[in-house]
Amino acid sequence: MRVLMVEDEQMLGETVRRGLSNEGFVVEVTHDGVSGLWAATENIYDVILLDVMLPLKNGYEVLKEIRERSIWTPVLMLTAKDGEYDQADAFDLGADDYLTKPFSFLILVARIRALIRRGAPERPAVLSLGSLVLDPARRTVCRGDRAIVLTAREYGLLQYLMRRHDQVVSKAEILDNVWDPAFEGGDNVVEVYIGYLRRKIDIPFNLHTLTTVRGMGYVLTADAASQRT
Repeated sequence: MRVLMVEDEQMLGETVRRGLSNEGFVVEVTHDGVSGLWAATENIYDVILLDVMLPLKNGYEVLKEIRERSIWTPVLMLTAKDGEYDQADAFDLGADDYLTKPFSFLILVARIRALIRRGAPERPAVLSLGSLVLDPARRTVCRGDRAIVLTAREYGLLQYLMRRHDQVVSKAEILDNVWDPAFEGGDNVVEVYIGYLRRKIDIPFNLHTLTTVRGMGYVLTADAASQRT
């Protein structure tokens, strides 16, 4: 398994390289964002380990350009930046995992193997479903050429549904993935927000893409003419 590590701390890079080599991985290490981007676009790897604070080009820029070039190699951000917004930005740009320094080498190896098992499915940074487009990096949503203004909760719900499009998702799954783990309210709140979302992404456009599957949950599909009368 081939691993690219983009890390400006040379001692750390060499330590990880040796450890992963002992685990059977073939590891290439670069020490700045420009070299890392070049390696990621010119060679094939099974996993990329990417620092954020890099010289010449930071890790977010490298990640953004990798995904814009339709390179879907799993990326694990390996960084000292541990803020919630730092992690959210990385995932919005197309990261697959995020591990903060200092880290356990055992956990690093386990996460690399998990990413390899998962493979590299296409994950465009901008989500689109029919005429509906959601840009996580810019936090924007539009239907065709018309912008749609959503609250933070509505946005999170739509993003989750778009990533699971054409699949029926239950209220419990939505609560687990969109609401805070400490939320103690009932699952009826999901039904309320589904209604809010329909009134913004469907009804004004005479569409019926967000539907209820009775007793099972909800499904978001591509544009379909509304059956409302």
